[in-house]
Amino acid sequence: MNIQIVDKNNPSPFSLPPSHFGKVAVLFGGKSAEREVSLKSGAAVLAALRRSGVDAHAFDPAVQNLQALRDEGFERAFIALHGRFGEDGTVQGALELLGIPYTGSGVLASALGMDKWRTKLVWQAAQLPVPKYTLLDAHSDWAGVAQHLGLPLFVKPANEGSSVGISKVKAVGELRKAYLEAAKHDKLVIAESFIGGGEYTVAILGNEALAAIKIEPASEFYDYEAKYFRDDTRYLCPCGLSAEKEDEMQRLAKQAFALIGGQGWGRVDFLMDEAGKPYLLEANTAPGMTDHSLVPMAARQAGISFEQLVVKVLEMAGVNK
Repeated sequence: MNIQIVDKNNPSPFSLPPSHFGKVAVLFGGKSAEREVSLKSGAAVLAALRRSGVDAHAFDPAVQNLQALRDEGFERAFIALHGRFGEDGTVQGALELLGIPYTGSGVLASALGMDKWRTKLVWQAAQLPVPKYTLLDAHSDWAGVAQHLGLPLFVKPANEGSSVGISKVKAVGELRKAYLEAAKHDKLVIAESFIGGGEYTVAILGNEALAAIKIEPASEFYDYEAKYFRDDTRYLCPCGLSAEKEDEMQRLAKQAFALIGGQGWGRVDFLMDEAGKPYLLEANTAPGMTDHSLVPMAARQAGISFEQLVVKVLEMAGVNK
């Protein structure tokens, strides 16, 4: 992997001096349902960049006009926004117009990765495995949906992250309520089959896939609380799979990320069935960077510190993606 590891005799994580990056804006906060998570991610990134000597500054698009990035002389942007208006291609498009290099994927991949339904369509077209699913609306045949997908199943808004608006449905009578909850967050709602052999994630950094992590929530499923606030969620890295099975998952993650046009860094989530077959769940083009986040965990397993990770992501920032 082409990642510079910090030598104890040379503590700088940079292959270039920090001054090379100029004035860097860390974009976090925003106005999505994931604002609180983004504030935590951005604060961690900002602190790590400053510890590394980068001239980094906080920038919250919810309270500051993006034009200020150009007016105030920012030369690069580290995107630590999650959800809509940050992870969905909108900020990426604005930064393209402003001519400011930014971290992560470009406009198309960001928009596509945010839309779980259209991501599945792309993966299905390439014959990659995804869980069985169907779109829901207010007139859906709830009994027919349950018969098609089986119970339990999950209902989720197509364009939200961090498990916002998601419900685990165990009975037909719960489906309509779950649909209405998801529809509060997005007009496009998906019902998806339950796959119970384990949940995994693979981080992408540059052209490499990092070690897979197995996620074992203590709650009913890996919901918002389990992701960011509970301390009883277990993360296994090494994940316990055979080398061959982990290699398969890493290859699939790289292929899936490339198919949506992903660049720089990201994360691909999986479900595994009881027979050991992995299914692609979703792609994250601006993953979390909190103390509970998965990409930093996988990086640590590879011997990459948090400071090295954010520097590597910053080094890959670009325009015209």
